[in-house]
Amino acid sequence: MDILYLMIICSVSLAVVFLIVFIYNAKKGQFEDDESPAVRILLEEDNPNDNHSDEPASETKTEEKSN
Repeated sequence: MDILYLMIICSVSLAVVFLIVFIYNAKKGQFEDDESPAVRILLEEDNPNDNHSDEPASETKTEEKSN
Protein backbone atom coordinates (compact mmCIF):
# COMPACT_ATOMS: atom_id res chain seq x y z
CA MET A 1 0.00 0.00 0.00
CA ASP A 2 2.97 2.30 0.56
CA ILE A 3 3.98 2.10 -3.09
CA LEU A 4 0.54 3.39 -4.07
CA TYR A 5 1.08 6.57 -2.04
CA LEU A 6 4.53 6.98 -3.57
CA MET A 7 3.17 6.58 -7.11
CA ILE A 8 0.39 9.10 -6.47
CA ILE A 9 2.90 11.62 -5.13
CA CYS A 10 5.23 11.04 -8.09
CA SER A 11 2.48 11.36 -10.70
CA VAL A 12 0.99 14.50 -9.13
CA SER A 13 4.47 16.02 -8.88
CA LEU A 14 5.19 15.25 -12.53
CA ALA A 15 1.83 16.72 -13.55
CA VAL A 16 2.59 19.92 -11.61
CA VAL A 17 5.99 20.19 -13.32
CA PHE A 18 4.41 19.82 -16.75
CA LEU A 19 1.76 22.39 -15.84
CA ILE A 20 4.41 24.89 -14.73
CA VAL A 21 6.41 24.36 -17.93
CA PHE A 22 3.26 24.78 -20.02
CA ILE A 23 2.26 28.01 -18.27
CA TYR A 24 5.82 29.37 -18.58
CA ASN A 25 5.91 28.68 -22.32
CA ALA A 26 2.41 30.05 -22.85
CA LYS A 27 3.43 33.33 -21.22
CA LYS A 28 6.59 33.49 -23.37
CA GLY A 29 4.45 33.20 -26.51
CA GLN A 30 5.50 29.73 -27.60
CA PHE A 31 1.96 28.88 -28.74
CA GLU A 32 1.20 32.18 -30.51
CA ASP A 33 2.20 30.98 -33.99
CA ASP A 34 -0.99 30.72 -36.02
CA GLU A 35 0.75 29.42 -39.12
CA SER A 36 3.25 26.65 -38.54
CA PRO A 37 6.36 26.11 -40.68
CA ALA A 38 4.84 22.91 -42.05
CA VAL A 39 2.00 24.93 -43.59
CA ARG A 40 4.14 27.88 -44.73
CA ILE A 41 5.93 25.78 -47.34
CA LEU A 42 2.61 25.07 -49.05
CA LEU A 43 1.83 28.75 -49.53
CA GLU A 44 3.32 30.55 -52.50
CA GLU A 45 5.21 33.71 -51.77
CA ASP A 46 6.34 36.14 -54.42
CA ASN A 47 9.89 37.05 -53.49
CA PRO A 48 11.16 39.95 -55.63
CA ASN A 49 14.75 39.20 -54.57
CA ASP A 50 14.59 35.69 -56.03
CA ASN A 51 16.79 35.56 -59.17
CA HIS A 52 15.71 32.12 -60.39
CA SER A 53 14.28 31.91 -63.88
CA ASP A 54 10.94 30.29 -64.63
CA GLU A 55 12.59 27.63 -66.80
CA PRO A 56 13.77 24.42 -65.19
CA ALA A 57 17.53 23.85 -65.18
CA SER A 58 17.27 20.79 -67.46
CA GLU A 59 15.70 22.82 -70.30
CA THR A 60 18.36 25.49 -70.04
CA LYS A 61 21.18 22.93 -70.28
CA THR A 62 19.71 21.24 -73.37
CA GLU A 63 19.31 24.59 -75.13
CA GLU A 64 22.95 25.48 -74.43
CA LYS A 65 24.19 22.17 -75.84
CA SER A 66 22.21 22.54 -79.08
CA ASN A 67 23.64 26.03 -79.75
